[in-house]
Order: sequence, then C-alpha cells, then structure tokens
Amino acid sequence: MITIPPALQPPSRLLLGPGPSDAHPRVLRAMATPLMGHLDPAFLVIMAEVQEMLRAAFRTSNRLTLPISATGMAGMETCLVNLVEPGDRVVVCNAGFFSNRMVDVAQRCGTEVTEIKRPWGEVFTFEEIAEVVRRVKPKALGVVHAETSTGVLQPLDGLGALCRETGTMLVADTVTSLGCVPVELDAWGVDAAFSCSQKGLACPPGLSPVSFSQRALDVLHNRKTKVQSWYLDLSLITQYWGQDRSYHHTGPISMIYAIHEGLRVVLEEGLEARFERHRRNHRALRAGLEALGMRYVAPAAHQLPELNAVYLPAGLEDLPVRKRLLEDYGIEIGGGLGELKGKIWRIGLMGCNSRADVVYSLLGALERVLVQFGVVVAPGAATAAAQQAYAAGN
Repeated sequence: MITIPPALQPPSRLLLGPGPSDAHPRVLRAMATPLMGHLDPAFLVIMAEVQEMLRAAFRTSNRLTLPISATGMAGMETCLVNLVEPGDRVVVCNAGFFSNRMVDVAQRCGTEVTEIKRPWGEVFTFEEIAEVVRRVKPKALGVVHAETSTGVLQPLDGLGALCRETGTMLVADTVTSLGCVPVELDAWGVDAAFSCSQKGLACPPGLSPVSFSQRALDVLHNRKTKVQSWYLDLSLITQYWGQDRSYHHTGPISMIYAIHEGLRVVLEEGLEARFERHRRNHRALRAGLEALGMRYVAPAAHQLPELNAVYLPAGLEDLPVRKRLLEDYGIEIGGGLGELKGKIWRIGLMGCNSRADVVYSLLGALERVLVQFGVVVAPGAATAAAQQAYAAGN
C-alpha cells in the first residue's frame, strides 16, 4: 500500500547561492494565474509581450528573441546546435566551469574546437582572442560573459567587429549577467546569446531566453544539414513563437506568466537603476567579506556584482560552514565547482535579493558561524564595513 506523503511544507530559505535566487513575490503571484491553452489568442499576446520585453532587457532589435522552454543549459545547446555543423571550427575562451561545458557541447556537435585557456579567475584580453580568431577563422567564437564558477565579468567590447572580419558568429553566455549588469547585444555585435530565468530576472528555473542576430539567422537558414536536436531547432520553434503560431510543443504556461511579470519588474525599475543597485550592494558585501578576511577570485576590475566568489578563510572546511548557515539561519550559499571545489564560496546577490537587508543578514550570520568554527573575527566588523561602504557610496 502506498503511503501518501504530507502536503508540501518546504523550509523557508534565503537563496544566496549561484542560482536559483529567490523569485520576486509578484512573479510567484503571477504563477498562480489560471492556465490558458498555449495557443489561446490571449496567451499569444502574452508571448509577444514577453518577446518585446526580452529585447529591451538584451538591448537588441533581434527579431528572433524568445525563451526556450528549458533551463539555461538548453540555451547554450540551442545556440550551438543551430549555428554549427559537423566539421566546423569553433573557438572557445575557456577559464571556468561553464566555458569548459561550452567546449563539451561544441564537441558533441562534431566541431573542431580550439580552446583559448587561462587560469580560472582570469580575464581574456582582446589581443589574445583576436590572434586566435584571425588565425583559425572559426564558424563561431564562444565567450562566457559572466562566469558563474569564478565570479568573473569578461568584457565583450570589440569582439563583434572582430568576428565580422572573419565571418565568425559571436556566441555569448549571459546566464548570470542578464538583468544584473549591462548586456548590449546590438552594441557589442553579439550574434547569439542565451540566459536563464532564475537569476537576474528573479523567476523560478525553467526558461532560457535566447536571441539571434540576422547574421545568425542567415547561418541557420543556409545549413547543409538538419539541426541535430529536433526540440531545440529554432527553424521549428520560431514557427510557434513567430507569425505562424503553429504547434511545436506545449508551452509552459505558468513559467511564461512568471517571466512576463519578472520582466515587467525589471523594466519598471529601469535597467540603469537596476545595474547600479547591484553594484551598490556588491560594494557593501565585498567590504564586509574582506573585513572577515576573505579574498575574491576575480580581479577587482572584473568582479561580478551579482556573483561574489571568495576564497575560504585558511584552515576552514567548506561544507560544515555552509551546512550551519543553512540549518541555523536558513541561508544558502554555494560552494566551488571543478578545480575550485572546497576552496571557495559563491554568494549571489541577484535580482530581488540584491538588497541592503540581505547583505546585513548574511554578514551577521556568517560572522557568527565563522566564530563558532574558530575563526578570529572582530565582533561586528563585517556589518560595520558594509555600513561604511553604503555611507561612502563608492
């Protein structure tokens, strides 16, 4: 006989890891809206509004801008499987867990991948990228704009013009940057970009916004072979999201409601105001973490304000501290991935979680936990440093 479990009563958490972040209360309310059919004329209007708001968030006029019905990694696969074919050459700037994953996805497409490598936590220069792209002349150049495993913000300036020199498609991972820091697809000349719903847009996981330039669409329409994934084939998906509105798959109605409201929140605040809010709270958190003796992985000029990757204090174990934070204070922070596993914490201040009260709550709880694990900390040093940063406004 089957024992029916009790109704869901998940514990209350403050999600300050690398994602998901907490969903905005307005988003959660929108998800409770009654369902419609995914081809209902009223729902098609909502879909069109989502596309228009995504263009504003991506700062692009790209006609093909839409959310893929899957998580962020499906966005990475969507960009690559639609743009490259077996035998094509691809260059990937690889300095972290997710750029390494881009290498894997490109290789699974049957391409010849050239990696430009740097130690995790470092930034690529335009010159080193340009030397390889001009020499290899690849079909696509893959760059992670915001590397979630290291907290590094990689500049994309000039790469679009470089790629036009060599007939290359510029593919950008904006999973952790969209809605938190400037993403300028048109100004940077990005041909294909992908993101996610559960970080800067403050929605639950389940959608991956993508955007393709006209150059990328031309490449898609002139393929010699079929896109290897039926589900992610944009020539089919756009028939559902485009003027035809023909059936491709059953759209995730409640998640479309969610991203519709999440984007409304983003645009009501204003992109520049939102970016400044993330920078301001990052500066305060950084001051507090440094007062606790922590050191950032990324160089100061290239730190992501929404994803703070810091080395653990000497002699401290990763998991016991994170477990204590979660059990005693209901606060989740993330551990390291790959070669940084057990060495760093990844602390997210994304979307609606980028707030002063969140910064103070985390620093106060973290200070108390560190003391319990034998770390010598001046009482109140972290919150005092954050307060000074807020007061200084720098």
